[in-house]
Amino acid sequence: MVARGPEARLEELAIALPPPPTPFGAYVEAVQCDTLLFLSGMLPVVGHDPVYHGRVGEELSVLEGYDAARTACLSGLAAAKAQLGSLDRIRRIAKLGVYIATPGDFREHPKVADGASELLLDVFGADRVPPRIVLGVASIPLGLPVEVELVFEIEP
Repeated sequence: MVARGPEARLEELAIALPPPPTPFGAYVEAVQCDTLLFLSGMLPVVGHDPVYHGRVGEELSVLEGYDAARTACLSGLAAAKAQLGSLDRIRRIAKLGVYIATPGDFREHPKVADGASELLLDVFGADRVPPRIVLGVASIPLGLPVEVELVFEIEP
């Protein structure tokens, strides 16, 4: 059986990538260094329009945080595709970082981060699931609830 690549998996799952994100400041969305592709922090926006505002555990539920993480990760996939031409060039996801704006007593970080992790599992398969770091933070730019960091190993 031939393994399906991420482009075919997106189609099978009926997942449409949003437009590639554009910077909110003086930076670029992606930089390739040899066989690594580093993305800027991805936010839960489509275009420049935020999908969610606020902190998870205060203004937003865990389920809304999960969706915000998924939305930010979709933006990351769109940025990677814009840089590489195809997600099929990705060999492995080297790192996933999920930063969540929360109040100090929030404890459901993993459930929120699974919005990004489960999307990557669905699109890339279990053999490419990344290590991850999940942190609660006081705030994220623009008052958004989640920021996702991705590093990919790519074909040369």
